[in-house]
Amino acid sequence: MWRYLIGGVAALLAVAAGWLLVGSAAHTEPALPGARHTLAENLAPAIGSTPALPQAPARDREQKRFDRYDKDRDGRVTREEYLASRRKAFAKLDTDGDGRLGFDEWSIKTTRRFGVADRDRSNSMDANEFAATAPKRKAPRPACRCAAASPVEE
Repeated sequence: MWRYLIGGVAALLAVAAGWLLVGSAAHTEPALPGARHTLAENLAPAIGSTPALPQAPARDREQKRFDRYDKDRDGRVTREEYLASRRKAFAKLDTDGDGRLGFDEWSIKTTRRFGVADRDRSNSMDANEFAATAPKRKAPRPACRCAAASPVEE
């Protein structure tokens, strides 16, 4: 019974401490007398006026994608520009150059992967050989491009 009573009192004290911390007004007097202005306001008369910084244009993902397709930069994506990347991919697959993809040409990547994984050349894969066909996962990209930390010399 005493445990519940002590727990209740501790909870009330925690709530009261939180209320005092959140509800109290912050002390906002300046650290130095007469230092009520910001640094920019203090330097503005000495410099003249605060220069406006140039703003970088906001480009969204869709605009960047559009620019990748618009090769001649005329503000329009023609059918040829739109299909250019597909034509390059098709040309890589069309090994005999006849303008048609047979099943073997279309599945060449898979056929090569099977050939590499089938080490004993039995035209079948066991569990270990099959595991070699798993796609390689890319490492997750970091959230920021921070400079690598240099080791601290003592």
